[in-house]
Amino acid sequence: MFYDLVWVSAVILAGILLLHPRVLGAVRGFDARNRARIAAEQKDRRDAQAHFRRTLELASEQVEAIQSVTVADERTGTPVTRFLFEGQAFASEAEAREVRDAKVRTIARGFYMDLPAALRARREEDRIKGN
Repeated sequence: MFYDLVWVSAVILAGILLLHPRVLGAVRGFDARNRARIAAEQKDRRDAQAHFRRTLELASEQVEAIQSVTVADERTGTPVTRFLFEGQAFASEAEAREVRDAKVRTIARGFYMDLPAALRARREEDRIKGN
């Protein structure tokens, strides 16, 4: 009898949680992101440049973001906004973004420089396993 009461309570609680607007919103958000990801993958299959875009996205994930900070100006003491990237302060966001983009391109270029050796190693590994 006690277990039946616990079971019914658990089912009711689960129903409340599943029908709660925040839970439903999270499920809908997940579904929307999943649909967008699938659509992007299908689009990428038809696009010859998709590999380069994806490589740049992955390289961008490896580089820290630009942060804006407000500091006192060295000459006047008034608050000014500076943009930090890898510990270096820049006067404008455009300068910081330019340096960050150069770093992302360097990482992506390194991937393509290492790619022939990685493919060669994979072919040799497949050849060894095949024999």
